[in-house]
Amino acid sequence: MKDKKIVLIIFIMLVIQTLIFILLGVNKSYIHMDEAYSLGLASYDKTEIQDNEDFYNTWHSGKYYEDYLTVEDDEKYSYSQVYVNQKNDVHPPFYYLLLRFAMGFNLNNFSMWSGIIINIIIYFFITIFMYLILQRLMKGEEHVKLKSILLSFISSITMASLTNVLYIRMYALATLNILIITYLHLKLLESKTNNCKILLLMGIAAVLGSLTHYYYLFYLAMLFMIFVIKYIKEKDYKKLAQYVCTMILAGIISLIIFPYSIQHMLFSNRGQGIISNLTNISKSINQILEYVEKINRFTFNNLLSPIIAAIILLYLCYIIKLKKVRIEKNEVARLIAIPTLFYFIVVSIVSPYIELRYVASVSGLIFVLVMYYLYKLLKKVCKEKISNIILCVLLVIILIAPFVFKIEPEVMYSDKKEIVQMLENELNLPTIYCFNSRNNRFLDDILLFAKIRESYVAKDIEYTENSILKILEGKDISKGIVIFINEGQDNNSIIKLFKTTAKKENSIYLKRLNACDVYLIK
Repeated sequence: MKDKKIVLIIFIMLVIQTLIFILLGVNKSYIHMDEAYSLGLASYDKTEIQDNEDFYNTWHSGKYYEDYLTVEDDEKYSYSQVYVNQKNDVHPPFYYLLLRFAMGFNLNNFSMWSGIIINIIIYFFITIFMYLILQRLMKGEEHVKLKSILLSFISSITMASLTNVLYIRMYALATLNILIITYLHLKLLESKTNNCKILLLMGIAAVLGSLTHYYYLFYLAMLFMIFVIKYIKEKDYKKLAQYVCTMILAGIISLIIFPYSIQHMLFSNRGQGIISNLTNISKSINQILEYVEKINRFTFNNLLSPIIAAIILLYLCYIIKLKKVRIEKNEVARLIAIPTLFYFIVVSIVSPYIELRYVASVSGLIFVLVMYYLYKLLKKVCKEKISNIILCVLLVIILIAPFVFKIEPEVMYSDKKEIVQMLENELNLPTIYCFNSRNNRFLDDILLFAKIRESYVAKDIEYTENSILKILEGKDISKGIVIFINEGQDNNSIIKLFKTTAKKENSIYLKRLNACDVYLIK
């Protein structure tokens, strides 16, 4: 197929995937607390809005909370807080710098699009790099470019990828970093001449990757080991020295730019958590299995088990046909599979929570590797034309499966659309958050508080008629009150007291949000 046609097909594919991303972005109804952290850490002068002296036990307008999520006019050219906030947090600063730049185009008003558009642009490059990697993985196949386009496109619209796009965090960028460093290593593998240009790009990619997310280093470490062992086996000490020096220099530059990485990785609560998790074998096995289920649901749309069963069956048929065990070696597949598997296992063990986001950076590679091995085995047992048909049918089934199993991207929150609209419009009433600070997830709800006209966060107070009267003093509650209650409290007692004190007859349970329950008293 001519290059012009390939470019046209890739362009059409990118347009379609972008339209899908935009459609889902329009329907994203809520944000996770870590997305609020992303926006706040990129723009606010503190890591936590709760650190403000006037935050608790005071009535505030929605603008007070929105300020944490936006860049104001007087902050337009202020970027220093990005570095300072990340020093005080547990992540490196590169993603937040990009997000801060994007937020500068939408001053004074909150918009999820600042983060989503960054991810849409990142996925433009993710799909291209996946295509370039697949071309090398499937080298020698008929219509290799067309097959690579198809698989790269499907890998970018799995539920895991769609979650990555909608999630206003650094994981889409981390995915791109992993694909770029993989592609550069494949280029280095192919190179027979001067490697200086590739090594320079590799060093830059390693610096940017390590300044995006620390988990990236697990993937890079395994790639590094593979190439060190390769050069030692080949006794190519010149290339070994060049490669090792490049990676050491990249590490030094990364630490010069952000020396707090050492503190984060070794001495922060996250760093200590990693060490603790690695020593707990039973917990580690359980977490790996839970992450396999995440990949099954969001990368293969609940079809991983039959796909793995098909791979095993096809391999058995291949052995019977050949009458001996034979494993074909594919250096490209090995170079991708080993770091991907290593990353998946280690991150599954060390991650603080069981969340798709932590393994989303390799979910696309897992998808294409499984499809690749399935297709190779199909071709061993069936004719190529039949294999192509089977693979296409399977990909169509994978695309249809979310509608059958009712799977949606993890952070689209379509189930919260109605409550968000209600609280922003007809139920935009005086709102009180009965806040238990031992379960501090206020940022899970900050977007709603930014939309509500006036609200009050009551921190760890004893609820009596007098304390409630003090909160409600001077407020027009004729149309009712909205009450948020987070974990660790007696909801029924609190609601009963508010009803009695406010002289209201009815209480309506509205919704369970990420971290609290919401009631209407009227």
